Amino acid sequence: MKKKYKILKWTLGILTSLIVLLVSLFFWIRSLVPPRDMDIESSQKNELVYLTENIPETRGKILAVVTSTDTMGMSGEPTGYELTELARAYYVFKANGFDVDIASPLGGTPPVVIDDEDMGKYDYAFLNDVSAQNKANNTIKLDDVKPEDYSAIYFVGGKGAMFDFPENATIQSIIKNYYENNKVIGAVCHGPAALVNVKLDNGRPLIENKTISSFTNEEELLLISDAETIFPFLLESKLIEGGAQFNGGHMYLEHMSHDENLITGQNPWSVWILAETMIKQLGYTPKYRPITGEENAIKVLIAYENEGVDQAETLMEDLMQNKKQPMDRLILAKHGIVGAMQGNIVGFVNILGLASHAKQLIEEEQKN
Repeated sequence: MKKKYKILKWTLGILTSLIVLLVSLFFWIRSLVPPRDMDIESSQKNELVYLTENIPETRGKILAVVTSTDTMGMSGEPTGYELTELARAYYVFKANGFDVDIASPLGGTPPVVIDDEDMGKYDYAFLNDVSAQNKANNTIKLDDVKPEDYSAIYFVGGKGAMFDFPENATIQSIIKNYYENNKVIGAVCHGPAALVNVKLDNGRPLIENKTISSFTNEEELLLISDAETIFPFLLESKLIEGGAQFNGGHMYLEHMSHDENLITGQNPWSVWILAETMIKQLGYTPKYRPITGEENAIKVLIAYENEGVDQAETLMEDLMQNKKQPMDRLILAKHGIVGAMQGNIVGFVNILGLASHAKQLIEEEQKN
């Protein structure tokens, strides 16, 4: 009886210690993330210098295409286009002298996915921009689009694109027309689903031997373990099956492929660079844009993945102390949690250490 009591006492002691450890870890992680800036939700276009000053004269028009699908197959889970993937590209195009129209397979008001944790001032400015919202909520039906009116086309991601982009005959026709007439084609995250079934005049797949990036199988399956049964295909696999040279980067970090007039991005964190690369491919130098704290955090995470903790900390110190640039600690903390989800405890600890280092640098700056 005494032996059983000791075992029970020992087990309870271990469980209590684990609970205390987990609670302490939770509050430590929480302390690394700054309080949410509630004022950001009221961001206005006219408050952002990038969108109000030194705008070139009109250079033409770009068509952005979003999904009309509001559920993920038979799962019943809601979906739509990703707001950040539209808003950021929309404003890059506008700031560089291009008007933007928004289309969708069905036209009208498309379903939208808004992830509060990913929203920045440009995204909220887009939500508060009457002109932008009028276009976003009254999209042109794809069948009514006049392809000749546009210099380029941009396919916005969002899981809904996996269902209504691949088999859409109008999408296939426009992409084929643009590719064979040397017009620029951009797509990000799940947006490259628009490319998978496009055939050229020679009967060959457009994606054959093209270097392409998109949301990867690894990224998809980490978030949705049964993605292979929910979606008609996994996008990375489908692109490879069609002959593409798939170019994948680190999970949930900025990554892009540029194959002549075909420009594709891996995930939502790739939108800024992809949109500005489209501007370059159209023959213009993108105007100066203040780099966001999210982008700087992504740079630090890429440095960590490629070169290790020391180089990541050195880059962070240069960005924050020397260049006085912002650093999004929430992005760092979230990627640490991604490491834990993958079972990468070393990565989890190291990346949270980077978030802690960023917090320390901010506190030191505030003291001075």
